[in-house]
Amino acid sequence: MIRCFAIDDEPLALQQLVTYISKVPFLELAGQFLSATEAKQALEEDLPDALFIDINMPDLNGMDFVRSLVIAPLVVFTTAYSDYAIEGYKVDAVDYLLKPFSLEDFQRAALKVKAQYELRQMSQKNTVSSVNSDDVIFVKTEHRIINLCLSDIIYIEGMSEYLRIHLAGSPKPVTVLLSMKKLEEHLPQHFMRIHRSYIINLKKIKEVGKGHVIMNVPDSKAPHENLCLPIGDLYRDAFNEYLNKKVLMK
Repeated sequence: MIRCFAIDDEPLALQQLVTYISKVPFLELAGQFLSATEAKQALEEDLPDALFIDINMPDLNGMDFVRSLVIAPLVVFTTAYSDYAIEGYKVDAVDYLLKPFSLEDFQRAALKVKAQYELRQMSQKNTVSSVNSDDVIFVKTEHRIINLCLSDIIYIEGMSEYLRIHLAGSPKPVTVLLSMKKLEEHLPQHFMRIHRSYIINLKKIKEVGKGHVIMNVPDSKAPHENLCLPIGDLYRDAFNEYLNKKVLMK
């Protein structure tokens, strides 16, 4: 399923988007919003695969909103003004729907989203290499292939089909188009998933508290200092089992 957000400041137009999404079997509505600002807040916690978004909105227009995203999902713009079409393609929009549009029009745009989504999925299969004796992995990011030392990884943050790999001494995470499950297959045993959204380097744990871990960063100036990450209910037993084997008792 392709998870998507619907964004439009007009309630009736938003409801139409929601209705049309429900009629496309490969689309799943992950959120609906009456403003780009509201959607931006939601994107901090959950990155969908696609956006169906109006351009003309009072607080933050759809075009500027998409340009502001560090990681942009697949985008279909909707608007009542045809002069935005060229600008829409400048920000790599998958399609552009001129209001009022029919279900048939929407379905054509959805098929284009599906085609682009499947291309991304195919590309993802070759995004990461296996771990080798040098304790490194190679990942694709921003049209480059870079070398990451596993010992530098503090934790990995999942955002839908994207990952942010946070490294010691680096103020900016490395963002890759890859699923948590796929990366897990290439990580050694000292990495563990502790939450739906987090994989941690067990060697970087500073403290363990009730329902959370605090990660250790050697560089005191690092932005991750005293970083506290939650332990999810589904992963607590496996983490506690690991911890019990390591804790020294009298």
